[in-house]
Amino acid sequence: MNIRSVFSLIFITLSVALAVCGRVALQSKKAIGKPLGRMLYSLIPPVLGNLLIVSVSTKLPAVIGCYFYYIGIDFTVFFLLHYTLAYCNISWESHKLRGLVSFLLVIDVVQLAANIFLGHAFGMERIELSGRAYYRMVPYLPQNLHRMFVYAMLAASLTILLLKMLHSSRIYSRRYGVIFFSMLAVILWCTFYVVSRTPLDRSMIGYTAFGLLSFYFSLYYRPVKLLNRILLDISAELPDALFFFDDTGECNWVNNEGRQLLEIPGKDLSEVAPKLQPFFEGGDGGDNWTSTLEMNTTKGWKHYVLERKTIRDGRGYVDGSFLSVRDDTQAQLNLMQETYRAQHDDLTGLYTRPYLYERIQKKLAEPHDQPYCLVFANVRNFKLINDVFGVEFGDGVLKQIAATLRRFFPMDGVYGRLSGDTFGILIPRSQFDTEMMEKKLTNFTVSTGDMPYHVLIHMGVYEVTDPSLVVSVMFDRARIAASGLRNDFHTHVAWYDEKVRENMLWEQQISGDLENAILQRQIVPYLQPLVNDSGKVVGAEALVRWNHPEFGFLPPIKFIPIFEQNGMIAEVDRYMWRCACERLQEWKDNDLFISVNISPKDFYFMDVAEELKNLVKEFQIEPSRLRLEITESVMISDVENKLKLLAHLREAGFLVEMDDFGSGYSSLNMLKNMPIDLIKIDMVFLRNSDLDDKSNKILRHIISMSTDLNIVPLTEGVETQKQFSDLTLMGCKLFQGYFFAKPMSVGDFETQYVRAA
Repeated sequence: MNIRSVFSLIFITLSVALAVCGRVALQSKKAIGKPLGRMLYSLIPPVLGNLLIVSVSTKLPAVIGCYFYYIGIDFTVFFLLHYTLAYCNISWESHKLRGLVSFLLVIDVVQLAANIFLGHAFGMERIELSGRAYYRMVPYLPQNLHRMFVYAMLAASLTILLLKMLHSSRIYSRRYGVIFFSMLAVILWCTFYVVSRTPLDRSMIGYTAFGLLSFYFSLYYRPVKLLNRILLDISAELPDALFFFDDTGECNWVNNEGRQLLEIPGKDLSEVAPKLQPFFEGGDGGDNWTSTLEMNTTKGWKHYVLERKTIRDGRGYVDGSFLSVRDDTQAQLNLMQETYRAQHDDLTGLYTRPYLYERIQKKLAEPHDQPYCLVFANVRNFKLINDVFGVEFGDGVLKQIAATLRRFFPMDGVYGRLSGDTFGILIPRSQFDTEMMEKKLTNFTVSTGDMPYHVLIHMGVYEVTDPSLVVSVMFDRARIAASGLRNDFHTHVAWYDEKVRENMLWEQQISGDLENAILQRQIVPYLQPLVNDSGKVVGAEALVRWNHPEFGFLPPIKFIPIFEQNGMIAEVDRYMWRCACERLQEWKDNDLFISVNISPKDFYFMDVAEELKNLVKEFQIEPSRLRLEITESVMISDVENKLKLLAHLREAGFLVEMDDFGSGYSSLNMLKNMPIDLIKIDMVFLRNSDLDDKSNKILRHIISMSTDLNIVPLTEGVETQKQFSDLTLMGCKLFQGYFFAKPMSVGDFETQYVRAA
């Protein structure tokens, strides 16, 4: 076989190899696959062209081979540039540069193809090779321009590879260097054939070798030795202590953290096995396990996370294993701190409400031979403490109360802070002594610095009869028991019992019936006449009554306190105002007025001024005929805004009355500041049938003072003729009491005082 046949066979083999590798590359899921596949396929036409040139002895096939070769090389270097950019992970962002290269490619391909007609680029000359005719290309100037384009494209690819190689880490510079030097070798090989004019051009073997080498390095090459070395460097610097063992279990490598953990000096690994024994005892003895280990060391308590892995080859034989020991102490300490903060109140150190509920539930679920009781402790008027003494003092009070609760109750109790000023406790029933607790709470004081302060604490106690009951429900029952003491300053402990339960059920039922009672007009106004100093009825006070379909006629004491507490009094008052306006509209032919009550809670649930103004507008009555009774408790909070609101009501034409004047401690101060038209003097001064000397003097001064202030005095609770006569002589202008009439139904009032008039 002659040399031409040998190279023909080589070119055929290389073409098949390029086709197979190109197909594999295009099917690869790697990003480099498609640029690599196009570059490999672009090498096939020039290889086939070289095959024709080498294998034929006639001119025409040789000329065709030249066109395949040179035009194919154009596309090869074009796709080689694309591949180089992709291999180096560089995006071709300049559209103008890409367009220029594509334009030069098209120009060169066209001018080479035009040689068929013009013969301007190259010619063919016949020579003898291996005893047979051989045609080789004779270049003209345009062919040299073609070579310039090819070398320029190759130079661009080389430059990109060189820069990438110089600016990459060692793990990657080798893969760029291999491609760079193989491409450089191909260029030098081609240049040799161009310069030497050697008859048989073998440079396509170099191109093909370069393509196959690129295929391997792009898709399959891994720098194993370098990777191993780098992985060892990385392992040496990891924060975990790492120990590597061979298949016999002998330790053959330890990183820096491992040496520090076991306090192993130098490179001697003979001490590793005995010192690691406690760590292996933390595992389950298998090939692969993860575990934790707590140890008391010379450096204190430590918490480690252990992981053991065994490495096997493809046949299942053990190659070796490693043990990872991570010091997780700080993370565990942080977790314990976070858990403590989540479970304990920041201020008092007691359990938080959710964790208290959890602990109580677990405690009650445990076997026990004695009943437990659950205590709800409430600091009364704690808001007042904060307002008067400041938040810092208030926080100090809560801390002292928490500490005192621990002293009051046994160590095996469960304590927690339920909310701002309420606490919860679970203790054995036998250890709660009601009498002793009353004594301790009677004189309970706290102090911060030199400032002692008496704190009123009410406790509601619920005996746990059903441990499966939800803890929040138990505390609700204890809270209900404590709420019964809200106005009691002498009793501090109340037990939840059947009576408390009945009161709770009563409150729930009566509150649930209110809406329907208003719709069905079961709630009705009763009117108690108001008379002047001549004994003439000039108006009435509207008092609420409830004609309940199940419980009969209910006096206010049965439901008003409940509604005052839960805020539903606002609905009752709004309804009573409307009833009063309906009556006043019916009485448009006389000058009678009706006084209605305004509860302190009304200001929280509605715009009182807007409601009243809308009512008198709706019923077309004079605002002065709907008089507004308030108590001094209205002014406990938000005083400035309340004063503005009362002034606004007076400007709108309403008359404002202060009820129960003299029953509180700040009435005189209120009288100075409040914009009112009338004061109702409390019946406390008239409890004796006749006025005693002190009551006489007090009443005389109150009536005189209010008259001087242009405020009309009205005395309620008048029950005798003498009281009426004496009060009249003192200058009182209006009166109310059983001496004149008891509260009566609207019908009776209208019969006696409206229609009669």
